Amino acid sequence: MIKTPEKIELFTADGVPLKLSLARVQRRSKMVAFLMVSPLLLFMVFAFLVPIADMLLLSVDNSIVERILPKTVKSIKYWDPHDDKLPDEAVFAAMVEDIKKAKKAREHTKIGTRLNYESSGFASLFRKAGRKVKKINEPPYKKALIKSDKRWGDIQTWRVIKQFSSGYTGGYYLAAFDLKRDFADGSVSSLPEEDSIYLKLFLRTILLSTTITFLTLIIGFPLSYMLAKVPTRISNILIIFVLLPFWTSLLVRTTSWIALLQQEGVINDFLILVGIINEDGRLAMIHNATGTVVAMTHILLPFMILPLFSVMKTIPKSYVRAAISLGAHPWIAFWKIYFPNTAPGIGAGSILVFILAIGYYITPALVGGSSGTFISNRIAYHMSSSLNWGLGSAIGVILLLFVVLLFLLYDKIVGINNMKLG
Repeated sequence: MIKTPEKIELFTADGVPLKLSLARVQRRSKMVAFLMVSPLLLFMVFAFLVPIADMLLLSVDNSIVERILPKTVKSIKYWDPHDDKLPDEAVFAAMVEDIKKAKKAREHTKIGTRLNYESSGFASLFRKAGRKVKKINEPPYKKALIKSDKRWGDIQTWRVIKQFSSGYTGGYYLAAFDLKRDFADGSVSSLPEEDSIYLKLFLRTILLSTTITFLTLIIGFPLSYMLAKVPTRISNILIIFVLLPFWTSLLVRTTSWIALLQQEGVINDFLILVGIINEDGRLAMIHNATGTVVAMTHILLPFMILPLFSVMKTIPKSYVRAAISLGAHPWIAFWKIYFPNTAPGIGAGSILVFILAIGYYITPALVGGSSGTFISNRIAYHMSSSLNWGLGSAIGVILLLFVVLLFLLYDKIVGINNMKLG
């Protein structure tokens, strides 16, 4: 019978078991590494994760109704909106009391603005109610409130309030997809064609972003190929010209295209000078989709060239030479040998340009006009002008989910691991 040797425990010079000492060293190394990356981690949390979480919350948040009209929300809970009868006296009394308190806190217009997003007329209704309810001091509150404004006697008004009395709502997402809810039976239907905005903007954004991505690839591929083929000394000089636009303000580059593309601009004047068009046939190339595509292709072109160039630089030149020496035509050798090796750069550049394109709003706002703006311009409008942050957040969430879906699709077809920047 063979005896197995007993395990020998090793110790350090100070008598501490070696295993324990190594574990302490590893913990210390991990702690130092964590402390070194903690500033970046905090930056990612506060500059990326927190805003996204806030956007997700705003897109479904409806707490303002319950906060400003607490008694009304509580009392209207037992009213059936499918009936053709108005709420009872207790609901009207609660509404009068809530409006009085909201008036003192100067918040009655906020609730009107919130409900006005769902059905027009509520902003003026609550603004007027803020002036009238101070005269309503005794029952019957129902009769007095309807007398102050006949809209309080419209059952549709109370159906809207009932529908949006909960703390969370999906109304912003319905609006983002050009849908509306019938407040009588709760059914969902599409808006009329003339009122449909957001689906058209989403489709336009995807179409123009795809066009821009394709154009940057068509223009950037031969440029990157040339940069990769010339000697390194020359390519280093030429790459400076590719990076040169980054040293100029985005606003300056965009307004420069306005000067070039407008009907009285340089390009139209040149075409008239060489006789291609006449004075009456000046081309409209600005404040439309054409202006957006041209300006953004120029702006985003470096983001396609750099990944392509860095990948092409790593492809051995001997591959194509070997194929030609074995009898392949140079064109066949290029498409069969060289081009497939550039796929990681094409994927990286296309994803980068497309994602940047769908999020642009400064350039489309300046040169896009009514037919060249993106969905991001609508988000900016709701965040800065209409102050409908819920709808703006809902559109932003949809755009974010689309980008994530695009990444998953790309990973399924090509593989994220095959995407290279160099």
